[in-house]
Amino acid sequence: MSAAVLAVGDAPRAIRSELPTGVLRLELEEGRSAFASLLDFAARANPKRAFLFLSKVLGKHYPSIPSEMVSVHRQLVATVPDAQGPVVFIGMAETATGLGQGVFEAWAHAHPGSNPLYLQSTRYKVPGADWLGFDESHSHAPRLFLHLPQRDADRATLAAATQVVLVDDELSTGNTFVNLVAALRRVMPALSRVHIATIADFTGDRRSLLSERMGIPCSIGGLLRGAWRFEHRHDAGPETLLTTSAAQCSAGHEVQIEDAGYGRLGRTTCVSLPKGLVERLAGEPAEGATLVLGTGEFMHAAFALGRALEARGVDVRVQSTTRSPILLWGAVGHILAVPDPYGEAVQNYLYNVRPGQYARVLICHETAPNDPLMQLATILGARLIHFTSDDHAEEIPVC
Repeated sequence: MSAAVLAVGDAPRAIRSELPTGVLRLELEEGRSAFASLLDFAARANPKRAFLFLSKVLGKHYPSIPSEMVSVHRQLVATVPDAQGPVVFIGMAETATGLGQGVFEAWAHAHPGSNPLYLQSTRYKVPGADWLGFDESHSHAPRLFLHLPQRDADRATLAAATQVVLVDDELSTGNTFVNLVAALRRVMPALSRVHIATIADFTGDRRSLLSERMGIPCSIGGLLRGAWRFEHRHDAGPETLLTTSAAQCSAGHEVQIEDAGYGRLGRTTCVSLPKGLVERLAGEPAEGATLVLGTGEFMHAAFALGRALEARGVDVRVQSTTRSPILLWGAVGHILAVPDPYGEAVQNYLYNVRPGQYARVLICHETAPNDPLMQLATILGARLIHFTSDDHAEEIPVC
């Protein structure tokens, strides 16, 4: 099978896909009937990892329907083992911050009174906050940070928790999680179990080794399960693989960011959108679909707004910009190079969205209004909604 796009229906157990960067082979163990609705293939412009399992229900690289995202969150919650005491959830930057917070909120709804704690990893530092550092070795931008909660009560929860749930869209080697758990054990002395909640668990034979590598029992809950193998194309030209210097690493300066309260510094409650915002937007006439667009790591506000609009009858899709370079192939049918609103001077991208495709585009952002955001809004004919907390957002005039 050379095409990337799979038809709806049971996927074959063995899938072979010829990418511009090499040949990807996937052996499916579980989830064949759900594969085409959850996942597709793409090619990365990254020599460390030249392929991508591109999720259709993540709200990142592909237009996603909020109610379908909610269903995934609930299915992943069902994989989490029971635990004594509070559970800590961690969403992985950049791609799975929204997924992580969605799973955390689904758990909180299903377990009232359980007092879970949510954190997200990030590539930015919050001024004055303590953090742990770890690496995602295959990434275009490998250095990640996990900030410690600011409130004393949340720090006590972190120290007392016996189980941590790590949430990501796909699991292929487990290396990043091994690195993160090693860092977490310095601040979670009671930790006795790790659970990984992921859309796609493609660790194969590596799966049984994770507990030993982490030095702690580890379980995995995935909607898809299998094993992958990739053979690089040795004749892949420079247009398909970025060099290290051209990859999406920081341009040599460290960016700090004021946190909007969505998880970098920890939170224990579900997001509640500003009063009146949803009703006002839902009441506007729209001749066509609405795209609610997150920016970079700031994904969950877009999902929450999209979900609320969908519940009021709006035809809505959710996506986010990203700094991850992907090729025009397979599940990626269109690429927009867009400016970086975080001030790193790093090229950002928006996939599978063409200007004029949606009747209305709402961009949710946490950074202060700036020229890159204005440029992005102009490209898409969009409106800017600046979230300074989960109970305050204001629409910013585009000029």
